Amino acid sequence: VPRKLSACLMFGQVFMVMNMTHHCYTSCIYAINSNLTKEQQLNITIPRNTHGSYNGCHMDAPVDPDIDSILEYGFNSTELCQVGWVCPSERKPVSVTEFDLVCDRKELNDISQSIYRLGLLLGAVISCSLSDRIGRRPVTLLSMLMMGAFGVGVALAPNFYVYMAWRCLVGFAVSGFTISTLALGTEWVGVSCWTHPVVISFCCFSIGQMALAGLAYGVRSWKLLQIAGSAPMFGLFFYIWVLPESARWLAMKGKIEEAKKLLQKAACANKQSIPPELLDQVTNSKSGNILDLFRKPHLRKTQGWFVNGLVYCGLNVGSFGLDIYLMQLVFGAVEIPARFACILLLQWFGRKKCQGCFLLLGGATCLIITCIPKDLPVVVMTLAVIGKFASLSTSCVYCAELFPTVLRQTSLGLCSMLARMDGIISPLVGLLDKYHSAISIVIFGSTPVIAGILCFLLPETCGKVLQDYIEAAVASQR
Repeated sequence: VPRKLSACLMFGQVFMVMNMTHHCYTSCIYAINSNLTKEQQLNITIPRNTHGSYNGCHMDAPVDPDIDSILEYGFNSTELCQVGWVCPSERKPVSVTEFDLVCDRKELNDISQSIYRLGLLLGAVISCSLSDRIGRRPVTLLSMLMMGAFGVGVALAPNFYVYMAWRCLVGFAVSGFTISTLALGTEWVGVSCWTHPVVISFCCFSIGQMALAGLAYGVRSWKLLQIAGSAPMFGLFFYIWVLPESARWLAMKGKIEEAKKLLQKAACANKQSIPPELLDQVTNSKSGNILDLFRKPHLRKTQGWFVNGLVYCGLNVGSFGLDIYLMQLVFGAVEIPARFACILLLQWFGRKKCQGCFLLLGGATCLIITCIPKDLPVVVMTLAVIGKFASLSTSCVYCAELFPTVLRQTSLGLCSMLARMDGIISPLVGLLDKYHSAISIVIFGSTPVIAGILCFLLPETCGKVLQDYIEAAVASQR
């Protein structure tokens, strides 16, 4: 349930600050003549742009209050909107209209997305370290509480600057929750089932994407949409009694008896028994820190190359010219069969081959999109769907298996942090489109191609024992 809700918090802004057709408020012309039709009002007060549609940021300036003169000669000059804007669309209650995110304030849309991604980055840095120190369970529960509280705070923001601050905090919480649950899930299952918790978690996320499309279409108010995706988090307070800590983490911290109790409880729930001599093998070891990722050459190589595999987002950049609700629904729906197919593919072909091939296919899809005419949005969307299908959950599964338990959360956070940097930079890369429309998509397409090739330098982890300690992880990669 919280994973589904996190999709609403992650993608909700797509519907809350979406671009809408607008023009200057010019109803004051009715003070001169109240018999004008709506079309006459717009024709004599709003200039048209080069495409023939009404200009969204300028209005004609009156020089003569006589309506007959205006109708015959029009206005001689234009000026910026003086009394605000009007959105003809029926879906008016979005934050764009409330905060006037148009014309000279339009760039705040992209800035707010970068601010949110900054929150994701900070969450990856701080939460991962905190999770290694105090445990996966408390960080997960705290992140859930913050997701609910900060999400409601977004809906209550009095201005857009406060809105961006709350969104940054939401990103912080979402990042902490995602990384903590990923580590918690993988540390509780056996070798043959490591992919299952990750894939199921991301399937729930995809269901949340699909539900968000319907929710956003039905809920007219962006504030109610935000609350609907955030407030249910408070109803999950019972997780404090049912969510277990990672037995692996407890053992790493020397809490052997607690780890044994949890293992026995899990075995009882599965109607299994654990031999006493097996429990006696549970021991503790020293903890690791982020510097250990760079002290060992093998871990350095793993970290550097794998992050390259995470840093791409070309398939999520730009508009495809289709209905935004349909796109959200399709993108969520296509990932469900893709996630389940991922389980079989990872078992048949291994992590390294799947990760490399999926990145190559995703990058190739981006590059092919540059050759498709803009008047074929359905073809572009189809290619994007193929790319989304190719970019499965392998990165999360692979990353969790590459690093030892004492550094798993820290390494996941560092990988996520560097991937979030790409999200912050991507709007800046998009600015290069003013020189040529294909520049940004070529960059987004070539990056995963290079990363896919580099992925083949990584070790294979399929079917191998999940390492707990740094020395064992280094030895397994030689």
